[in-house]
Amino acid sequence: MKKFRKVLDGLTTSSPGGTIGSPSCGSAAGTPTAAPTPKEIDVQETLVSENFQLCKTVRHGFPYQPTALAFDPVQKILAIGSRSGGVRILGRPGVDCYCQHESGSAVLQLQFLINEGALVTACADDTLHLWNLRQRRPAILHSLKFNRERITFCHLPFQSKWLYVGTERGNTHIVNIESFILSGYVIMWNKAIELSTKTHPGPVVHLSDSPKDEGKLLIGFESGTIVQWDLRAKKADFRIYYDEAIHSVSWHHEGKQFMCSHSDGSLTLWNLRNTTKPFQVTFPHGKIQKDGRKESCKPILKVEYKTSRNSEPFVIFSGGLSYDKAGRRPTLTIMHGKAITVLEMDYPIVEFMALCETPYNNEVQEPYAVVVLLEKDLIVVDLTQSNFPVFENPYPMDIHESPVTCTAYFADCPPDIIPILYSIGAKHKKTGYSQKEWPISGGTWTLGSHTYPEIIITGHADGSIKFWDASAITLQMLYKMKTSKVFEKPRPGEGRAAELVEEDPFAVQMVSWCPHSRLFCVVGISAHIILYRFSKNDANTQIVSLEVRLQCESEDVITPSENENNPCFSEPGSHSPQPHQQHAASPGSGTSEGIKDSVPCLKVKDRVVRVPPGYQAELVIQLLWVDGEPPQQITSLDINSAYGLLAFGNCNGLAVVDYLQKSILLCMSTLDLYGAADPYQRLTRSPRRNRQSTSGLTELSDNQQSIDMERSKSPTSESRENSFSRSRSSSVSSIDRDTKEAITTLQFGESFARKNDTLPTPCLWVGTSLGVVLVIPMSIPTDQEERMEEPVTIGPSGAVLMLKGSVLRFGFLDCMGALIQSPYEVWRDLNAPEDPDRPRRRKLVHFSPSSSQDACGEGHLAVLCSERQAKVFLMPSQSCLFVHNITESSFVLRADVVSVCNSVCLACFCANGHVMTLSLPSLRPLMDVNYLPLTDMRIARTFCFTNGGQALYLSSPTEIQRITYSQEMCDNLQEMLGELFTPIETPEAQNRGFLKGFFGGNAHTFDREELFGEAAAGKASRSLAQHIPGQAGVEGMKVAASGAVGELARARIALDERGQRLGELEERTALMMTSAETFSKHAHEVRVQWYYFRLFLEVV
Repeated sequence: MKKFRKVLDGLTTSSPGGTIGSPSCGSAAGTPTAAPTPKEIDVQETLVSENFQLCKTVRHGFPYQPTALAFDPVQKILAIGSRSGGVRILGRPGVDCYCQHESGSAVLQLQFLINEGALVTACADDTLHLWNLRQRRPAILHSLKFNRERITFCHLPFQSKWLYVGTERGNTHIVNIESFILSGYVIMWNKAIELSTKTHPGPVVHLSDSPKDEGKLLIGFESGTIVQWDLRAKKADFRIYYDEAIHSVSWHHEGKQFMCSHSDGSLTLWNLRNTTKPFQVTFPHGKIQKDGRKESCKPILKVEYKTSRNSEPFVIFSGGLSYDKAGRRPTLTIMHGKAITVLEMDYPIVEFMALCETPYNNEVQEPYAVVVLLEKDLIVVDLTQSNFPVFENPYPMDIHESPVTCTAYFADCPPDIIPILYSIGAKHKKTGYSQKEWPISGGTWTLGSHTYPEIIITGHADGSIKFWDASAITLQMLYKMKTSKVFEKPRPGEGRAAELVEEDPFAVQMVSWCPHSRLFCVVGISAHIILYRFSKNDANTQIVSLEVRLQCESEDVITPSENENNPCFSEPGSHSPQPHQQHAASPGSGTSEGIKDSVPCLKVKDRVVRVPPGYQAELVIQLLWVDGEPPQQITSLDINSAYGLLAFGNCNGLAVVDYLQKSILLCMSTLDLYGAADPYQRLTRSPRRNRQSTSGLTELSDNQQSIDMERSKSPTSESRENSFSRSRSSSVSSIDRDTKEAITTLQFGESFARKNDTLPTPCLWVGTSLGVVLVIPMSIPTDQEERMEEPVTIGPSGAVLMLKGSVLRFGFLDCMGALIQSPYEVWRDLNAPEDPDRPRRRKLVHFSPSSSQDACGEGHLAVLCSERQAKVFLMPSQSCLFVHNITESSFVLRADVVSVCNSVCLACFCANGHVMTLSLPSLRPLMDVNYLPLTDMRIARTFCFTNGGQALYLSSPTEIQRITYSQEMCDNLQEMLGELFTPIETPEAQNRGFLKGFFGGNAHTFDREELFGEAAAGKASRSLAQHIPGQAGVEGMKVAASGAVGELARARIALDERGQRLGELEERTALMMTSAETFSKHAHEVRVQWYYFRLFLEVV
């Protein structure tokens, strides 16, 4: 605990900005001022660097650009690989793990070591990795990098430690899973095919062991060649040369037949008794044309041939449709007996896999579901019902249903808000799902002790809003609403939204939510704001519309003399002269289509509409076109339920709306807000600089125009996704060119607008893109009846404070260093039935700055953060207490005052990827981690901090990444994460019976170790592949260790146990053989005795 004592500046001047340019506001980190004062302030700062550590917690959403799929039928967990090298492992709800290959290479294939707690990944950089899943954070145990050949296919037989690896050259290599070293046993392509064959068979596209005999390996080459290789004899049993390229192969469980899918849309069934030609050739979707020829069909990319005890086999495949059916969606076809079911998908199929009851390939498979991995979705089809319904997905795979354009994160919400939102949202859930439980049910997860209510809000390009329950590092959708329902559907040729935004006119730019009052405000791309109230009851309502004319003409040049003669506020509720005027209109008002003036981008519904329970629109505010120019997009917003006010701004100015009285209180350009207190006039009065500085607040410079154009683009535009370049200098001394001053942040709160104020009053804090902070006082009637009738008055701007760079965030602390919350109104349901005994009255909750500081008198601390700098001021004296230059080479993208470990700090995210925390109020650096380089605008647009040391951002267009910068949460993370591996007894193989075992070959006598081990096969060439030990062997195993036995020891123990079980099986087999021999001997003796006994009888 460190104690800070600060000597404060006195009230030395009555000028509103008297301390702006004073040397006391130093530039050093945490530099205090030195002016004497009779007052003292004691702040006990408890946060130290040891309280902070940055780490990822969990990733939600659908894996972006998926490439591969695998399933462990015993553990019942699913793995999905992606193009960026990520691996998501899913089990029961709550069991959701994300792993990332450091190389970032695409994952080509995944193979579980079934029921062993391990996973093999094959990547596009021709590297194999073995992941240990017996720990909550999986880690790589081994890697094997192929140097001379490219990996195309892998196969790991059940309960085998030898992995078959096919390559682009057509060779098949064998890898020991335990040591991750290549065997000297290699199946060369020229040995697999006949010597008389003149052409190369192509890459290996399939490998599988025969269900009938594990010593026989089926190799499929892309050209259409299929070889069954006898591993013992090291020769081919048979070779098939087919004239169509092969995409996949699937065995019948008896090992007598297998099915192939081909590039011409055909399925061929082959019988091992006669491999000269296919036993059956079918074109499932190819019809015979009038001329007798078959329709040309698309390739069947994969087929699975699964048997069932009580019904016909299932043949499941993807693709194969005829080419002439243009526009048809991707399909999955299920052939069950004579019935053919075609399931149309919303997105292209990446991979699918049938889930079966048994892990043994030589038993009846009994498929019960099909997992279908699409480009942008994951669905599971129930095969046990004839209509093949899909299961309801418990994972949040639909975050990207419409592209995410903004996010908001709220930790420690009121505990009743989540059940209420869930109950409302549950009424609108889809139906028709399978009644069975979700089949991917592996792993274990418990709620944990370190949980509290958390909500994530996502805004989307189609105007929809989703509320998510993010408690306990899980994610579940609570409630969804569509903002587009507020507006009329635009008819062709009508409206001006298309001219402002080419697509997505309802896209959400930002949201503001008060969990206590349940007020919700949405800012849209078409320069519109929608205010929602929450109600448990449906209602008939008519939405009120306000239209605001907030436009700045670039040709207007306001000189200092003109500005001094123009008062900031002539009277309460007034507005500045044209072109900054307010325009209120009745719903649906507008002008004729020929005039491009005073028309909004969208048309609000002007009739009474029936709204269901939930969030119900009450007010719509729209900015208007002015003289053929579209309105500039809104850059800042704040709403306060206690005041009944809403404020918003853009690059032209500021507007304040009374949403209780549905009136516009203020509509003014940024320049007019200053009145006579414009800091640029005061600092640039030299005649030599006068001309430059006076024009500097009116016109667009090339640099600033690029910034404003960047902000006015659609959130879904490609330029914002793929590029991020910005160069800005916003200090007072560098404003030499013409520029617009945008309103970048707003916040209502109880504060002091002027130095001589003795009591806090409602104020609006305004931050601009030029680093200026204005404090505007307001007078609000306190009585409920007066509040609905008397106008709210807004006084002249008070304090004018300065920072380097665009202002991003405000925060308020009392003189003891505690965070001051904004006042709010307790939620009340306006649509609930009237209760005469309990009339509905507004209940306001205020947090006065002077409530907890009798010792230090009136006042509070104001924390201001900009792109470059953070400052702490004492109000009302406006004394600058501490200054910290956050960055010189980059700029801050997001900043917030958050609570961590029962204290508060300033958290910042910079464009260079650094995440920083600063103590409050001293602004001491506590943490600075180079975490995430900013690669596109998506991260900048969606990154947000919240209380409890947490943050999130959109890591890809389909995934939300949550992180923590709290050491306490990092320590508790292991407890909060789910366990991927659960000790489960491997199901025993079915008794094959005497005849099947006798005639089915001696599969169980096949010993791979004798063939592939170093003693028999020798060592592989060192230049062929390089073994790389994994980090799990060093650092990762520290986390993996459980007690004295680490995961490697566990793995060895598991292998030893498996070897012991196999040994016991061999002993039992030997014992049975001995018993059989003894029985045979005794039977022979009995037979001889019986023979002699019969002879004796005949003689007698």
